[in-house]
Amino acid sequence: MNEIKELFPRGGANTAYAQYFVGNSYLNMLSTEGVVIGNVTFEPGCRNNWHIHHAARGGGQILLCTAGRGWYQEWGRPARELRPGDVVNIPAGVKHWHGAARDSWFVHLAVEVPGENARNEWLETVSEADYSQLP
Repeated sequence: MNEIKELFPRGGANTAYAQYFVGNSYLNMLSTEGVVIGNVTFEPGCRNNWHIHHAARGGGQILLCTAGRGWYQEWGRPARELRPGDVVNIPAGVKHWHGAARDSWFVHLAVEVPGENARNEWLETVSEADYSQLP
């Protein structure tokens, strides 16, 4: 196992959203008032499905990477490697996915940007063929 130093305690198994992930993830909700912030831990090879954060106004998500190595990809663009200290601003309406590299645990804070009528739309899995191309 590739050991990582986590800034916040790892949460329990992310069973509520497990159907939208390939592999195991863990969720520790750090804030559920005002601004929603979740500490999400991905085991090696774990990633979430393609998804879109919708909102009539505002909305979206910010990822603050805290440990390990992972990936972020927007639809139609190359995947971007993520390491501790990286920040990803995801506007509402952008189809994307994020998760761990094959050989590393990965942790990020997922900050939900407040928005009017905000909701998530979960879509298809990231294909194994596409994921396996990443270093």
